[in-house]
Amino acid sequence: MSLTAGIDIGSITAKAAVLRNDELLGTHLIFTGYNAEVAGRRVFEELIAKLGLASAEIGRIVATGYGRKSASFADRAVTEIMCHAAGARFLDPSVRSLIDIGGQDSKAVVMDDGGRVINFTMNDKCAAGTGRFLEVMARALEADLDEFGAFSLRAEQPAKISSLCTVFAESEVISLIAKGETRENIIAGIHEAIASRVSAMANRIGLIAPVLMTGGVAQNIGVVRALEKVIGMPVVVSPQAQVAGAIGAACIAREK
Repeated sequence: MSLTAGIDIGSITAKAAVLRNDELLGTHLIFTGYNAEVAGRRVFEELIAKLGLASAEIGRIVATGYGRKSASFADRAVTEIMCHAAGARFLDPSVRSLIDIGGQDSKAVVMDDGGRVINFTMNDKCAAGTGRFLEVMARALEADLDEFGAFSLRAEQPAKISSLCTVFAESEVISLIAKGETRENIIAGIHEAIASRVSAMANRIGLIAPVLMTGGVAQNIGVVRALEKVIGMPVVVSPQAQVAGAIGAACIAREK
């Protein structure tokens, strides 16, 4: 029996996954908090406890995410690009492209038929088009972020959000609220703004279908629908979208 683990320490959440050969035994997610190393160790230990395993049974551990280098207990640190690509292929072997929208950055990756990364691009300098952007908008609208997807699908006419800067976009949203625009239309407009920014980034590398979306924002059906509209192709979302990086890290641990 060969057990491997992947730890994805993101800016907002830390994820862990354990594989037994080609079988996904389980995943776990917690908030990262202040200390990335503590979060990485904790999410790993909580997962193996949940699975009834001991840490000594795990043959190899690979860490990824912005806090990957703080995971001193891991055997190796691997970039998010490689891990998300491996995770996407594990979730759907037919996938040729992926779009990942996380808490602080977004990225797009194109793979060949064998799953090897052939091109990628990422936005890691600005919060626009990320989970953090959505959090700021949710506060301005006094809305639950978990309800954003459902809200936007009820929109009659998406509001126009012209700025892609988080600070200026928040000011636009506040102005729209003052003018009496509906919450549904504003949220749909926010989703269209995110889709516009992410698609502009992704189109630079030439997406190839099928496209899989990973990251926490993949759980927002409004963003997914807006993205499908602007890129002109279906976007597949796995139930394990948020833990794809950790799954990919575990896959790489198995291969190496």
